[in-house]
Parts: sequence; structure tokens; C-alpha cells
Amino acid sequence: MNERTYIMLKPDCVKRGLIGEVIARIERRGYRIADMKMINLSEAILREHYAHIADKPFFPETLRYMTSGPVVAMIVEGENAIEGMRLLMGPTRFGAAQPGTIRGDYATSTTYNIIHGSDAPETAAVEIKRFFGE
Repeated sequence: MNERTYIMLKPDCVKRGLIGEVIARIERRGYRIADMKMINLSEAILREHYAHIADKPFFPETLRYMTSGPVVAMIVEGENAIEGMRLLMGPTRFGAAQPGTIRGDYATSTTYNIIHGSDAPETAAVEIKRFFGE
């Protein structure tokens, strides 16, 4: 099934100069980048995006991290793009991501984990609308 998903390259990916490497891995996997932009995220949009963790003790650190520099927002399309991108990214938790996945190869902690991707079609639609207005 052809799908669209939201992918965000986080501030540590941008700062470490890994944008090209990560995009190349996405494209080599057969996915197409339908739209892409570099943006600085406001606290308001981050509070909306991370509403599900806003009450967690680590949320202030997440907010500091995500406002520490620009991110690259992308709409990625392709066959089973949501599940495929989740597999390519690897698990969020540091230490669980296997070598060969983006997080397994580049993440330095659970917070500094390089990349975000939508986890379901409904989430993808909401996140694409949030960051691209579509």
C-alpha cells in the first residue's frame, strides 16, 4: 500500500552533519521525499507535538533539545512507508536499536536519537498537517 508519513531529522542530526546520510538511506530504501523544509520549532508546536509526554519528568529536556537548532521536516512516500520507515529508524530507546538502523548507527542517547517518524496512518496525517499545513 502506498503511504505518506511524516519524518523529522532532529537537531542532533542537523548539528552532526548527518542530513545527507540519513536522506540517502531513506531514498536507497526506495522511498520518495515528496516535500522537505528546514525549520526552527516553537515551544507551542512542540507542546502540541509532544502532548502525550508533556507530563513526564524528561519533557523539559526534550523541549530544550528540540528548540536547540533547526530540524528537517519531510513528507516521505512509498510502499508501506510508515512501517518501513519505523524499521529503518529502529526503536526510540537507546540500546534497543540495532546496528544497521538509523538510530542504531547514529543515536547517542534516547533523547538524542536523530530522527522521528509517524507511528500510524492517523498520526502521519495529523503530523503532516501540523508541519506542512496539508
